[in-house]
Amino acid sequence: MKITGIVLILAGLAVILCGGFFNTSHSQVPDMGLMQVDDTENYPLGIPPILGIAAIAAGGALVYKARQLAR
Repeated sequence: MKITGIVLILAGLAVILCGGFFNTSHSQVPDMGLMQVDDTENYPLGIPPILGIAAIAAGGALVYKARQLAR
């Protein structure tokens, strides 16, 4: 439970600091003789900051609960 809480806190911080995550798609363009061309596009996955705050709160609650159960 403690590790899950820490992961949630880190993910929440990443969402708040980075504003979301990016998905990269690779597609191959038709060959042009000896050259090979790849097309790469980044698509932002916007995640609202309130979800980051909620993840931090839930992670904190899990870490707190794990600490209480360890006693």
